[in-house]
Amino acid sequence: MPLNRGRILTLEKYQIIVDGLVVEVVRKRIKHMHFAVYPPDGRVRVSTPVRLHDDAVRLAILSKLPWIKRHQARIANQGNRPALTYVSGESHDYLGQRYCLNVIYHQAPPRIERCDDQTLDLYVREGSDRARRERVLLEWYRGRLKALIPSIIAQWEPVLGVHVLAWGVRRMKTKWGSCNIKARRIWLNLELAKRPISSLEYVIVHEMVHFLERLHNDRFFGYMDAFMPGWRQVRDALNAAPIEKDHG
Repeated sequence: MPLNRGRILTLEKYQIIVDGLVVEVVRKRIKHMHFAVYPPDGRVRVSTPVRLHDDAVRLAILSKLPWIKRHQARIANQGNRPALTYVSGESHDYLGQRYCLNVIYHQAPPRIERCDDQTLDLYVREGSDRARRERVLLEWYRGRLKALIPSIIAQWEPVLGVHVLAWGVRRMKTKWGSCNIKARRIWLNLELAKRPISSLEYVIVHEMVHFLERLHNDRFFGYMDAFMPGWRQVRDALNAAPIEKDHG
């Protein structure tokens, strides 16, 4: 759809092309613009106030082009990473730090040990296949994440004035977290075990704030700004490292 200079569009969602880049524009009842770049193909979306003119939207996109290109490059690089095989020498992340995997065969139940700040020892039985080695590491991630979550929730409940009745960890393809407001339950992506703990805290707070405001509107963003200044920087860093997909 071409730009209409000087006119305010009443469409809720449309696409424009800026410097060869296709951008999805979504008009909402918000005060500030919000940019996002989504995996797996680097799709760009900008949420903008309803009454903002096209020229202003185009200029804002132009000003963000370096940021957009940088995030698209990171997503492309992530997508080009070779399939994980869970063998010695392979790199794996934990809480934002990269570790070298060291597979050790032994005749005992499988386990993971973080022996230093650079190595994860994966103990498995001789003959364990790739799927088995992956399950052991994922279960270790799950256990470590579950050990971190309760204290973060407990810290934020009195701050936000809300109570989480239940929470869980599961693998998600497109979201870092989700919530059921009525049940006061939140779900967190297992992949957060690989990200910095600040990312885990941000996602937990984000889902808990939904107990105060269901929609992503000005009220919601106002709560986030008041309770967690700087959350946008954490969010952008998290989204720049897309959810890792299993290529095996």
